[in-house]
Amino acid sequence: MPHDLARTSPLTRTLLAPNAGPMTLEGTNSYVIGASEAGPIVVVDPGPLDEGHLAALAAVGPIELVLVTHRHPDHSAASVRFAKLTGAPVRAFDAAYCVNGDPLVGGELIAAAGTGIRVVHTPGHTDDSVCLHLPGDGPTGSVLTGDTILGRGTSIIDGTLADYLTSLDALRALGPATVLPAHGPVLPDLAAICAAYLAHRRERLDQVRAALATLGSDASVGQVTDSVYAQADAAVRFAAEASVRAQLAYLRGEA
Repeated sequence: MPHDLARTSPLTRTLLAPNAGPMTLEGTNSYVIGASEAGPIVVVDPGPLDEGHLAALAAVGPIELVLVTHRHPDHSAASVRFAKLTGAPVRAFDAAYCVNGDPLVGGELIAAAGTGIRVVHTPGHTDDSVCLHLPGDGPTGSVLTGDTILGRGTSIIDGTLADYLTSLDALRALGPATVLPAHGPVLPDLAAICAAYLAHRRERLDQVRAALATLGSDASVGQVTDSVYAQADAAVRFAAEASVRAQLAYLRGEA
C-alpha cells in the first residue's frame, strides 16, 4: 500500500495529489472506494496529470471503474492517461470527460467495488458536478462531494447560483452523512454543513444587495467584488468575481 494512502471512512481511502495551491488547498483528494482492501476498487477523481500520483493510485488494487466528479482539470486532466494505464473505463456526467464509459446519470445506482454508489447530480460549482453517495459507508453513510462542498472554506460558483442552492438542499436531505471533499479534510454531518453553506450564501446575497444599493443597480462585477470581497487575496480574485457574477445573475433574475 502506498505510504500516503489514508483511510477516510470504512469504505474509502484517499491519496493526496501533489497540486497544492490557493484553489486546491493541500491538493486534490483522489478517493479509492472498496469494500475490501484486496478486492476491486473504484477510483474517484484521478486528478492532475502527475505520473507518480497515477502510479501510486494504480498500485492500490485492481481498478474496476474510474469516476470524475466534474470537469475542472485538477480532477479530470489525468483521466485519459489513467484509463490507458489501468484499462478501467472513466465515467463523468459530461460525455466529453468519459473514456470508454457511459455518462453518469443523476439518481443512478452503480454496483461496483463490492458496494453501491448513488450518483447525485449537483450543478452549481459547475453544471456537470456530481456527488457520490455511499449509503452503506458506516452508520450514517458518506458522500464524496467533489468541489460542491469543500473541507475548508466555500466553493466558487462556476455554474448558476439557483442550481447551487437547489443542490445544497438535495444534499442536506441525505442527513448526517460523512463529508468526503475533493479538497481539505473529512467533515462530519453533511446536513449541518449544507445548512451552514446555505446561510453563508444568504449572507453573501445580502452583502451584494447592500453593495448594489450603494453603487447602483447597474454596478459591474468588478465594482461589486471590490466591495464584497475587499479582503480576497489577488490569487483568488477570479474566483470571487465568478461568485459575484453568479450572485448578480441570480438577483437580476437571469439565473
